[in-house]
Amino acid sequence: MDHVDKQILFHLQGQARISMTELGKQVGLSQPAVTERVKRMEEKGIIEEYRTMVSPEKIGKHAAAYILFRTRDCHAFLDFCRSSPEVVECHRTSGEHNYLLKVMADSTRALEEFGNKCDKYGTYTILIVMSSPIGPRHLIPSLE
Repeated sequence: MDHVDKQILFHLQGQARISMTELGKQVGLSQPAVTERVKRMEEKGIIEEYRTMVSPEKIGKHAAAYILFRTRDCHAFLDFCRSSPEVVECHRTSGEHNYLLKVMADSTRALEEFGNKCDKYGTYTILIVMSSPIGPRHLIPSLE
């Protein structure tokens, strides 16, 4: 991956719907050349997918929490997480807890209800998000 590929990734991170023509202008390549580079990065798995960022508050998800979870029945717990729409991320961790979940819900009451459903799978600590002063960051920083 060279400097131009990193520039392409930088621009795609900020605006995944950018046209190949505009992307080419941004990185100093023709539309066919930039299209070929993007296709190659997709084929190599460097670009895994394109996403839309949805505002949780605008769709009624006013409460977010991280849950540190300890369980002895990982398979049942993961099945539960996969079937729970509140779970937006699940990470296997080392240490005292073996999972870290990110959960989104309509309210703190709904977070509590989700916690109640978790009771049968193990022990946990719910950390309610008060604010997010630093949001998701790009993996490729500005190259200018």
